Amino acid sequence: MTRRYFGTDGIRGRVGQEPMTADFVMKLGWAAGKVLSKQGKGHVVIGKDTRISGYIFEAALEAGLAAAGLDVTLMGPMPTPAVAYMTQALRATAGIVISASHNPYYDDGVKFFNADGFKLPDSTEHEIEKMLDQDLKMVESRDLGKVYRMEDSRARYIEFCKNSIPFRTSLKGMKIVLDCAHGATYHVAPSVFRELGAEVFEMGVEPNGLNINKDCGALHPEAMRALVLEHQADVGIAFDGDGDRVMMMDASGEVMDGDEILFVIAKSQLLEGGLEGGVVGTLMTNLGLEHALNQQGIAFERANVGDRYVMEKLKSNGWYIGGENSGHIIALNQTTTGDGIIAALQVLNWMVEQDVSLAEARQGMNKYPQVMINVPLQHKFDAGDFPQIQLAVEQVEKELNGRGRVLLRPSGTEPLIRVMVEGQDARQVDTLANQVADVVKQVAAIH
Repeated sequence: MTRRYFGTDGIRGRVGQEPMTADFVMKLGWAAGKVLSKQGKGHVVIGKDTRISGYIFEAALEAGLAAAGLDVTLMGPMPTPAVAYMTQALRATAGIVISASHNPYYDDGVKFFNADGFKLPDSTEHEIEKMLDQDLKMVESRDLGKVYRMEDSRARYIEFCKNSIPFRTSLKGMKIVLDCAHGATYHVAPSVFRELGAEVFEMGVEPNGLNINKDCGALHPEAMRALVLEHQADVGIAFDGDGDRVMMMDASGEVMDGDEILFVIAKSQLLEGGLEGGVVGTLMTNLGLEHALNQQGIAFERANVGDRYVMEKLKSNGWYIGGENSGHIIALNQTTTGDGIIAALQVLNWMVEQDVSLAEARQGMNKYPQVMINVPLQHKFDAGDFPQIQLAVEQVEKELNGRGRVLLRPSGTEPLIRVMVEGQDARQVDTLANQVADVVKQVAAIH
């Protein structure tokens, strides 16, 4: 069954346009409530990021859920992984996050967690979409849900994060720059790292509803470089608007992306005897990570792009560690979803235990040069249907001779085909990427 509203990470869109309108989101809350409360009266936890539209959609969800007979606990601005955690901690029926993650303020979205803190399965999302076709009918007045506001969720999540590393680990003597992207980590992350002993320099901690992700955070980690160098910090850490992504920076100002963070976490757990199974990346994961893990004797598999698909493969394999180069890092031995703060803490813990810098911690992995070219399409088509494109790919793969790879991937949101080539030689990679892209452009011009 094709989903009309749900994407790979909940429902998302431009504020004021379907589906992100107040009336639709209220109906969504009601529909979700009817599906989730089939076992009887339920309780839902709601958190949000800092974008201005969160006020509207929080009230709309609250009304819809209460109309379906569910109680609601409002946590206010909190990172997405905090909502997943509190859903479990409060034994709630479900958790809901109002966020468009790394998107600008004029977008917003709604994503759900089940009672175990995991994203909803496809089957439940299908049920909710079917319920949206029904007329909204309130329960009897005596059965309406009640709404509560939770005052201590911030403190509880801070303790949860701190407890993700050993009690003996102290960050005393470490200088850390935090870029909270004017998002949901702004009032949480600084406290976590300060309470663990670090000297913290903050940026991106003054949300005004409109500046979330704007030229800062995990999408723009270079924004914190000046502070890292000015304060001679040991580490820079940048989160995205809802706190489920992280990028890091070493003392020299070099950015460390999700692939490198994944490598450090996997290597540290292997050497500490805590790694069970292998690591899951995506089709976009740098080939350098795959080779570095293989050299460590760690199995590696690729999933489709999206943390949802990384999670599916982790569960099917019985593994714990996975992620994306964008900074979504999933550590199932710690939490149930991508968590930027906890991922960063795993890296810092290894640095402290081994008494190494971040630059030293990442040693053992060499990222391959990677070139991505977006080819616009008049009409979407499958590149596999055209022999001339397949021939171009085969020729490039032959030239790379096992020291690189080619990937053609249609965009899920735009009429584009993304042509990606990576290999050991930057100049060769650029030439080969353009070689394939030119053939795709020729096909696109006549189809």
